[in-house]
Amino acid sequence: MLDVQEISAIRGERRIFGPLSFSVDDGDAMLLTGPNGAGKSTLLRILAGLGRLAAGSILWNGNDALADRAAHGALVSYVGHLDAVKPGLTARENLGPNALEGLEAMALSHLADQPARFFSAGQKRRLALARLVCRQAPIWLLDEPTLGLDVASVARFGEMLATHRAQGGMVLSATHLPLPLPGAKELRLS
Repeated sequence: MLDVQEISAIRGERRIFGPLSFSVDDGDAMLLTGPNGAGKSTLLRILAGLGRLAAGSILWNGNDALADRAAHGALVSYVGHLDAVKPGLTARENLGPNALEGLEAMALSHLADQPARFFSAGQKRRLALARLVCRQAPIWLLDEPTLGLDVASVARFGEMLATHRAQGGMVLSATHLPLPLPGAKELRLS
């Protein structure tokens, strides 16, 4: 279980959000909603161990999740606004181990040996999302994951999300659009 207790974030001298408290159990999903600038991306980066926590604590199964950032990093797959795709590498090389499983999940197998520089924006996004399957981390942190995806790709992504949750994984996603996450909790930041 991921248990967030009274956390706050400050940028400059301005409070971005907080204090916030919530928990996410195995198999759960949470949508982070709210206007631009409300702190959704900042919250995801903090949960990933990439941002600075001003106050509060984040617990994973009762232990301080950020005490050992390397160990926490092994539990988390983070997909931010940028796709983190290296253009000079092929799709397979971008994904590394378990690449074929990820490529199949996002219907990119036919592009496995194609350099990513030739991919469309939607294909790059699908490649970034395919990395989720390859990493096999229990916590997926997603920032506007369906940006640039067509309807068929959103449906495929929905299947990935459902499989991950059925296997006990959890999903936290910032979004302005509906996502294929039935039964998801919602945390609205303002």
